[in-house]
Amino acid sequence: MRGSLEGAFREFAEARTGQLFRSACLLTSGDTHLAEDLVQETLGRMYVAWGRSAVRLGNPAAYAQTVLVRAFLAHQRRRSAGERPSDSLPEAAVAGAGDASLRLTLLDALRQLPPKDRAVVVLRYWEDRSIEETADVLHLSSSAVRTRSSRALARLRAQLGGNIGEFAAY
Repeated sequence: MRGSLEGAFREFAEARTGQLFRSACLLTSGDTHLAEDLVQETLGRMYVAWGRSAVRLGNPAAYAQTVLVRAFLAHQRRRSAGERPSDSLPEAAVAGAGDASLRLTLLDALRQLPPKDRAVVVLRYWEDRSIEETADVLHLSSSAVRTRSSRALARLRAQLGGNIGEFAAY
């Protein structure tokens, strides 16, 4: 029994790690190191839950996204979350091809949003979750998700020059 549970979890983890990492990169505004840490924390928590409640997990992929968002929000609440020790200044970003510059612009705009607003935008528009699902993940009411969503989109429109449509294909 234990071997089959571990095999099932390994299969799940291999199938979902890439998607979890992409979501984590959006949540962290492109900080790949923090995104990797969040994915590892998510998979660790999923492994613990997998053995206890593998039968009860109706949709493990959705549960993993919930765990990821909650791990991100917990990280943002820590006092040291904003600290970035460095011995040198980073090099200036070089504007590359259209996709790279669009990606950098979008990540920079997401970085300007507060963590909960960023989580709402990622869940609603990247993960294509409903208002109710997003509210459940973030422990908010549906109206709070709608309010945060509209305010976050207004901020993004202001930062991106009002033409948010060109980023939709991203």
